[in-house]
Amino acid sequence: MTPRPRSPRLGVAALVVVVVAALAVGSRGEAGPATPAARADRLAARVRCPTCAGLSAAESEAASSQAVRQEIRARVDAGASDDAILGYLVDRYGEDILLTPPSTGTGSLVWVLPVVALVLAGGALAAAFRRWRAAGAEAATDDDRALVARAREG
Repeated sequence: MTPRPRSPRLGVAALVVVVVAALAVGSRGEAGPATPAARADRLAARVRCPTCAGLSAAESEAASSQAVRQEIRARVDAGASDDAILGYLVDRYGEDILLTPPSTGTGSLVWVLPVVALVLAGGALAAAFRRWRAAGAEAATDDDRALVARAREG
């Protein structure tokens, strides 16, 4: 008995399940409430150093980053929410202070466009593979066979 060939859709479905599971696990939040110090550190890691290039306020030892960390810690100790603290920093330093673009408004395009591009590229690849498979192999003509026979003799 010959084994039945597997459907390519089964592989695609398995890939989709793996990607969705990975995204679900990766986007899961932290478990349990954070201590004020851990919360302040997490917030400092989400904002840029106001004077450095490429560093978060948590990583930088610049005076401006130390001031941002102290401000974050004071606001955490005062009971401010994460959104309120980040909002204050955005008001004071501008939208560029955030290391992660906002997930609403035009900032959401940063998150949506790569996903759309990936889906479109996958669809284009699938269509191209289907088209190539449907074209199939062309049959050799008598002229082709004669050419091969002459090459073998030659």
